[in-house]
This record gives sequence, C-alpha cells and structure tokens, in this order.
Amino acid sequence: MQEQFIKHLRLQLPEEVSLIDEVSSILNVSYDAAYRRVNNKTSLSLEEAVILSKHYKISLNKLYEVGEQHTLLAEKSPTISTIADLENYFKVSLQSIEPLIRLKSASITYSAKDIPIFYTLTNTYITKYKFYVWLKFLSEDGLMAKTTFEEFLETIPDSLIESAVALADRYNYINITEFWNDNTINGTLQQVLYYFETGLVSQKMALLICKDLQDIVSHVEQQTINQTIINSKNNASYNLYKSDLLTMSNTVMINTQHQKLFFTPFTVLKYFKIQHPATCEEMDSFFAKQIKNSKQLVSAGEKDRTQFFNKMRQKITSVISRINMHQDSFY
Repeated sequence: MQEQFIKHLRLQLPEEVSLIDEVSSILNVSYDAAYRRVNNKTSLSLEEAVILSKHYKISLNKLYEVGEQHTLLAEKSPTISTIADLENYFKVSLQSIEPLIRLKSASITYSAKDIPIFYTLTNTYITKYKFYVWLKFLSEDGLMAKTTFEEFLETIPDSLIESAVALADRYNYINITEFWNDNTINGTLQQVLYYFETGLVSQKMALLICKDLQDIVSHVEQQTINQTIINSKNNASYNLYKSDLLTMSNTVMINTQHQKLFFTPFTVLKYFKIQHPATCEEMDSFFAKQIKNSKQLVSAGEKDRTQFFNKMRQKITSVISRINMHQDSFY
C-alpha cells in the first residue's frame, strides 16, 4: 500500500524535483528519514500519510483503497449555525466550483428533490427566506426560534447576500443537467405555508416569496426551451428531465475530463463529498440510466412541457389562495 502511494506521489512532481527532498520538507524530517520512507524501509504513520495526501490533494480512498472493502471515506461539509457560518459556506462553495469554470468539459447533474440552490440565491425575498429557514433549523443557541422573518430581514448583512449571489453566478458558466418531478417545488411551498400559518411570516411576505417562486418556474421553463443557461456568457448548456420513476435525492454529480465526484446530502445544507473513483463511476452510471427512464422536456413536445410547468404554477396559485384566505392578523 505504501509503495503504491509513493508511486502516486512521484507522479505529482516534475522529473527534476526530488521526492525525498519534498517529503523531508513537508514532514519536517531529516533527509535520511525521508529516504527511508520513500524507499519503503520505514512505514509512513497515518498522520504522515494524511499530511502528504492533503499537501498533494490525494484522495484518502486512493491511499487506503478502502473501496475494495465496500467502505468509503467522505469529506463532510462545515457545520453551520450562524449567519457568519452561512456566509463562509457560500465562500467555500465558491472556491470549490471556481476551477470548474475554467474547464470547458465540466458538467453538473442535479437530482432535484427540492429546487436547486442556485435558483434561490438571487437577492430576492426567496433568497432571504431560504437563509431564514436554514438558520432556524441549524441555529444552536435558540435565538431563531421565535424570530419572525421580517425581524430576520433586519439582521442580514450585505456581505451574506453578496457571497450567495456570487456563488449562484458561477453556475451560469457550467453545463447543467437536472432531474425534476411534480414534487420538486413542494418542499418550499410547504415551508412557506408552515411559517405563515405559525405567524412567523406575514401575509405580505408570504405572497412576495410566492411571486419569486413563480419567477423561478418561468426562468427554468425558458432555460428548458432554449437548452441554454440564462445569463451564461459561454453558452453553457441546460437540459431538464422529468423523472417519474425514481425519487429525487438532491445529489449533485460533477464531471470533468480529469475527475468525477459527487455531493450527497445528509442534513439541511450539509453534505458528504465522495471522490472514490469506482463509486463515482457507479453514480454516473445510475444517472445515465435515469436519463433513459426520464422524459427530456425540450423534446417531449410543447403539450407535455407546458403541462409540467403549469402544474407547478397551479400549486403556487393554490398556496397563494390559502394565504389570501387569512387576514394578516399576526402583526
């Protein structure tokens, strides 16, 4: 195992660079100690292997080959419990996606159990409402428990909006394939109704959020027809599939010429990052099968496409009607 790892390290370096010198410097050990490790005369400790793998950005799955035992090592996203944490989440996500923009071959496949996050990061009421919902779930100090949405609006720093919008903007430059079904919009609508009926979102705000949802549906519909990301400066492609056979998961798959990886959620805004090659190939194959069992809405015909988007509009209209039946008596 160590011999294979050392061979992998050598591939990361130009021929004129000494691996022994590199190991000596990175691990802060003597030349002789580095020589013994490079030549497999002394075993690398787990700590040393982790230090080297992080320095050279080598997957620990490759290092330990744990995939052969049907066991994976995954990277967990940072914990979010405050506005500052949420802002940092957007910044870290931006750093992760930035390199993809430089690769013309990069593509994203999104299994949309809920409306994909980048549609809601647009400095609108639904953007701020999503912040509110996320932090109500994730806050650990209890301060958000009784905070109304309008009270929360007064606490949002401009920097949080800016970091969210900057992240969403990057998705305009990547080829995207999405799987939606008739239930993709349900989660957001249920949240709006829930917080409205508990008195934490006013009638006025609930209606404004619904208006933003209508705009998102129209945005996605136009992208579907055009097969191009709106506002894209490099004509990034867009394909939407209606998947009735399989349940959506909010899993995001990223493909480049050099690598495949995917993010799978486990709680609100938290995900596991999987880079294990065999597992990524398996996920990629799963999405390929899902495409075969789904309906591409651009080629399905105007009737099917219109029915799909109108059904979402009807759901929003139904929620608007329920909101309008209540007097705004909470404030």
